[in-house]
Amino acid sequence: MKIRNSVFFIFLFSFFIFGNNSGYIVKVGDMAPDFEMEFIDGAKSRLSDYRGQIVILQFTASWCSVCRLEMPHLEKDVWQKYKDQGVMLIGVDRDEPLETVLKFQKDIGTTYPLALDPGANIFGLFANKEAGVTRNVVIDKSGKIVFLTRLFEEKEYQQMLKVIAGLVS
Repeated sequence: MKIRNSVFFIFLFSFFIFGNNSGYIVKVGDMAPDFEMEFIDGAKSRLSDYRGQIVILQFTASWCSVCRLEMPHLEKDVWQKYKDQGVMLIGVDRDEPLETVLKFQKDIGTTYPLALDPGANIFGLFANKEAGVTRNVVIDKSGKIVFLTRLFEEKEYQQMLKVIAGLVS
């Protein structure tokens, strides 16, 4: 019995210390931090400008192979499906120059808006800057975070799509 309790305690301690290793500093239920972003076309806006819409922030970078895999799915399953239904999908490119991001979008073939994130300062509002880039933050119409993803895992991705569909209906 003592061994079983010790193993359980070690597991619990490890979970609380190391968590799920997602790198997020925000959690579901938090209000999304507000920030200003500049898009690749030079337009600027604040996240709060999109209140009343569902917003998905997709943190990405051209060097990220998982991002490259995920982006066409987001284009088809989220942007093309919901862009006329009050959903704003914004790719936030981590710390790359404009020329790189323009080529990246052209190579991938996405049409959803991309914003620049010099110094990964926007990323740093949501996750530790040392954490991996591939992640999505789903924000409801009131500005509250309702779903977080890390990497591009099929089960989690499908859950995210269900959450978005539920927010739209």
